Amino acid sequence: MNLRSAFPLILAASLVAASPTLPAQPAQDGTASPYKVKPIIVKTRTLPFPLGSGARVPVIQVEFRSPDQMSQKDRDVEADGESSIRERVGFNGLEFNDGKWSYQQIVCSAFPNHILLKFTRNNGKGDESVFTASIPRMSEGRVRIIPILRRGYSLFSPAPVNSLTISVFNHIRAEEQSQGPVDWLATGMCYAALAGAHPKVEPGSDSTEALKFLSGQPASLEISVEGGAVITFLDVAATPKPMEWSMTFNNKGRLLKAVHTSAPWILPTPVSQALIDMKGTPVTPTLLEVNGRP
Repeated sequence: MNLRSAFPLILAASLVAASPTLPAQPAQDGTASPYKVKPIIVKTRTLPFPLGSGARVPVIQVEFRSPDQMSQKDRDVEADGESSIRERVGFNGLEFNDGKWSYQQIVCSAFPNHILLKFTRNNGKGDESVFTASIPRMSEGRVRIIPILRRGYSLFSPAPVNSLTISVFNHIRAEEQSQGPVDWLATGMCYAALAGAHPKVEPGSDSTEALKFLSGQPASLEISVEGGAVITFLDVAATPKPMEWSMTFNNKGRLLKAVHTSAPWILPTPVSQALIDMKGTPVTPTLLEVNGRP
């Protein structure tokens, strides 16, 4: 899948007068210039995701690790934060003290200063409880949780789009205090993972052969005139259908809105009927036509 960034970009520089009109300045030959000089300052816009800051190829996927695959340091952080997790989960009626819970670490390159975890308790079909949690590695920040399912039902609106998920995500990003450009695609995939998905995007390729097997639109970053941004990508690992994610950020990098919709598979199907050349002679088909599968 071609994951080269699509950047429809229109940046308008704002010119602001810095002072009242100054008197005419002398020309180089010492005579007064007939033109008045008005100094201007060009305001530069701050972008939430600077150009060239993401969509590395091959794409680094979000990784899920079992406890025995975690480093000892990360397991220690999880153990230290478990009492806080237990307290916050109790506020949401997730019954953390009942039943057997398991967890996985969500390894997300966009949030290196947090341990992200996904907790699951599965009591059978239709009775699954899920939440995600973040634990700051440093002293700054606090333990936060995102309820996803309680006994098979969403506690609020679905986690991928509700305001609590968006709020927790924004707090985590603020606590990260990144010192450099953040990969925009990794940021979007981290949000999806915190909302309960196991997101995966297809690696990009510029080859003609690979383009015959596209299963959806490439991931893209759109930057608006005001400096905000929209991240869009297709999660091909979602079942029963791929899911398209779209996340809208303001010019300060704060997530404002998330959209999560199903997308049809688009798979290549060999041309079935014989092709006829210009002289009416049947030829062996060598091309593929791309059809959607419901």
